[in-house]
Formats: sequence, structure tokens, C-alpha cells
Amino acid sequence: MSSPQHTLDDDAFLDHVADRLAALPGVEAVALGGSRAQGTNRPDSDWDVAVYHRDAFDPQVVRDLGWPGHLTGLGGWGRIFNGGGAVTVDGRSVDIHYRDLDLIDAVHDDAVRGRFTIEPLLFHQAGLPSTILLAELASNRTLRGQVPRWEYPEALRTAAPGVWWTNADLTLHYAKEGHARHGRVAQCAGLISEAACHAGHAVLARRGEWVTNEKRLLARAGLSGIDDVVAGLGTEVPDLLRGADRARAFLEAAVRREGIGGEPPRAG
Repeated sequence: MSSPQHTLDDDAFLDHVADRLAALPGVEAVALGGSRAQGTNRPDSDWDVAVYHRDAFDPQVVRDLGWPGHLTGLGGWGRIFNGGGAVTVDGRSVDIHYRDLDLIDAVHDDAVRGRFTIEPLLFHQAGLPSTILLAELASNRTLRGQVPRWEYPEALRTAAPGVWWTNADLTLHYAKEGHARHGRVAQCAGLISEAACHAGHAVLARRGEWVTNEKRLLARAGLSGIDDVVAGLGTEVPDLLRGADRARAFLEAAVRREGIGGEPPRAG
């Protein structure tokens, strides 16, 4: 049903957006992502739409559609996440993401060899894995054109957990020695949370489960118990040290249950 501020119902609205974007020069496919593609959306959830392109794509053609909002240039959100922005169409909030199919092919070629990169991106505590581009393809709903889809590569299941757990281990070490030991409550808590996200990636990589963001990462990996650790940290140095040890014990036990082991290198 359409609401008073909408002139189109949801299906007609999605067709309208997909048709307009698919007709743009350089666009090879359009897909619906996020909670609406997975059926977990609320009535007020925004609409995540990915625009898949090759070399010839110019984001100006999206701006020229006249939808109010702000859109970055290519690379505006970094090499992997590329760019995009939020616009308003028929009274609805639409997040448009640019996705480079040539880059996706390269990321997949790396993934089948067990290789990936992690890059900083706002709101991603553990960083953005390049394989998010493959994860999106696995969960998105294609609206126009065609996009590839791949199974989780076995080589990635073998290699990625150790990378993520090494990052978690080093982050836990610094949470304790760099911050807890000096009474820095916020920084200690922040690094424990970050380490949990790294550990969550390790667990899900071992299971061969794609990750598109960190929103449900800890719950999916069975690591929600880290909330109790952070909530009980306290503010005095002895309490913070105990809390850092509790966090390590909890996360180490979780990754061991998944068969992720060994002693990663520690920072001095």
C-alpha cells in the first residue's frame, strides 16, 4: 500500500528506480540489497540499490536524474566500497552504491587463492574486507541485467580465519597493555569491541559465511556475550585488566570451538 507521501506502491516504486538506473550509460545491472533484499526490513527501512558498471560509468548520469540528495564520485568511499550516496525518490530514502564489475572479478580471483584485503571505512570497526563485494552478490536481489554469483571459496575458508584472528589477538593485547594498564576506559572498551569484530569475521570465515556488514556480525558468530564483558569493565586499573583478560578468554574459547587455533604473533 502507498502512504500519503508516496505516489507509487513498493513494487511500482522499485520498478521505477530500477528502470531509470538500468537505462543509464555504462550500467550493466541493478540490484536490491540490504534488509529489503533479505526480507528483514522494517516499514521505514531505506532502500539499498547497487549499480553495477564497467569502465565507462560516470556518476554524473545518476545526478542528472534529478533525485534530490548527495552522490560522491567514483572512489568517494574508498577503493572497495567505491562510492554512491543517499537520494530521495517518491518520498523514500534510497542508498545508491556504485559497484565496479572489473574490480569484483579481481576480488574473486584473489579470493579463490585465499587472498583478500582489509581497508578502513567509517562505521566498520574491523575494517572493510574486499570480499564484501562477493558477499553482496550472494545476498542481493538482481532487478535488471545480470551479475555473477559465487560460492564461498574453500581457499578463503582456510586462509582468512587466521588473518582475522591475528588482528583480534593483537588488538586484545593492546587493549590490555596499551590502555587497561593505564586506566583508559573508553579506549580499552573500544579495542575490545574491535577485537570481537575481528574474531567474528574469523568465525564466519571458517564457516564459509559471507559478511556484508558488522550489524549482526557478533550475533551470527555467537559472540554476543562480549556485551557482558564490556558492560562490566569498571573504571579502575585492576578492573580493566580483569576485563581485558575476560575478553581474551571469551574470544579465544569461541575461535577454538571453530577450529581456529595456534598462537599468532604478538606486538611487543
